[in-house]
Amino acid sequence: MGRAFEFRKARKLKRWGNMARTFTKLGKEIEIAVKSGGADPSGNPRLRLLIQTARSENMPKDNIERAIKRAVSKDSTDYKDVVYEGYGPYGIAVVVETATDNPTRTVANVRSYFNRYSGSLGTTGMTDFLFDRKCTFKVAMKEGLDLEELELELIDYGLDEIFVDEGEIMIYAEFQSFGPIQKYLEENKFEIRSFAFERIPHETKELTPEQQAEVDKLLERLEEDDDVTNVFHNMR
Repeated sequence: MGRAFEFRKARKLKRWGNMARTFTKLGKEIEIAVKSGGADPSGNPRLRLLIQTARSENMPKDNIERAIKRAVSKDSTDYKDVVYEGYGPYGIAVVVETATDNPTRTVANVRSYFNRYSGSLGTTGMTDFLFDRKCTFKVAMKEGLDLEELELELIDYGLDEIFVDEGEIMIYAEFQSFGPIQKYLEENKFEIRSFAFERIPHETKELTPEQQAEVDKLLERLEEDDDVTNVFHNMR
């Protein structure tokens, strides 16, 4: 297991924070998926996986259905995916992914957080090159599955890593391999429990505990913003 596994373990307990914020962020992603690919999960692979991810996060069925109905409503909010990049204290690279209906508000908020915690918001491409974009799948274990055979099958689809974590299959692959791998897993009757897109740093920077605490203040404030869906960084 390589750096993708270590990265995931470090982020595992921090992602999205409390349940209410998780549901809000998933709701936005569902709305975006419906607007781009339609409200029928059978014909919208991204929506199909988001619904499964929402279920795995114990999001109530009513919440999921309301998000879909909002997306097809004439008065629906038009959310856009916007990415911001910058540096936190001690040169830590930070990439902030957002889903926002008001980029002017969001960029002002994000900039204020960087400024407040001794960082600086930069321009597009400023830090993105320091990360690899990956897609990940969490898949239910199949009885009698030969993991090595599955690995050999998925290598042709851009697989980077596959391993078992807490009884579930974890798959890491190139970002552009998302569609082909999803199709393979569904056609071969694997139960996809959740998926995500990650930005994994090429290298990480080690800080002292005191310095880490300063960077954490910025990261936590960013993650608390309702418009923010993910925060990635290269702090070890």
